[in-house]
Amino acid sequence: MPETPHIVSDVMTQTVVAVGRDAPFKEIVQTMEQWKVSAVPVLEGEGRVIGVVSEADLLPKEEFREVEQSLYEQRQRLSDVAKAGATTAGELMSTPAVTVHPDATLAQAARIMAVRKVKRLPVVDDVGMLQGIVSRADLLKVFLRSDEDIEEEVRRTVVSYLFPAFSHAIHVNVREGVVTLRGHIRDTSLISVAVRLVRAVEGVVDVEPRLTGESAAPGRPEGTQ
Repeated sequence: MPETPHIVSDVMTQTVVAVGRDAPFKEIVQTMEQWKVSAVPVLEGEGRVIGVVSEADLLPKEEFREVEQSLYEQRQRLSDVAKAGATTAGELMSTPAVTVHPDATLAQAARIMAVRKVKRLPVVDDVGMLQGIVSRADLLKVFLRSDEDIEEEVRRTVVSYLFPAFSHAIHVNVREGVVTLRGHIRDTSLISVAVRLVRAVEGVVDVEPRLTGESAAPGRPEGTQ
């Protein structure tokens, strides 16, 4: 079977830039600029994450500087109006923070980012203590795997598993993360299974199945005579 997928703790950054609830506006901006980040977790006590301040939380102060909003517009954007007058992290932060646990898979983390429309996630333990941070760039690290590594894993965990009697006749080629499977198999119904399992191998960009064969007879598993 395919190997256990990478989890957030495998790719997260453990050294995290964070601020306290009382951090002033300018300190937050300076921290983001110094560390080249677009958001910072807000911590309380010994490191419990209580919120996140992002560039989007800071921008209303500039947006509302010169333009006077109508009463209707203010009612429509109460949160932004409040943030325009905020001066500390506690007033600016989005809370509760959108976080992820270190044992979540990269796919789960990517799904949270997509659904919640965030670029990075604080990584917290079961009691909300900060463990690290994971960004979109971190999740893409799996695509830095070499074609040779991907090919070896596909052969070992997919081809040998699904086609033990014919693995020697199936050719695996990987180019820029695209896996091509060629060869003749007895049961073509397994092609879709093979594609699904290969897609699950981290670093795979796409799969091109070029397998030929015939449908297996009922009750006769592949490889039997």
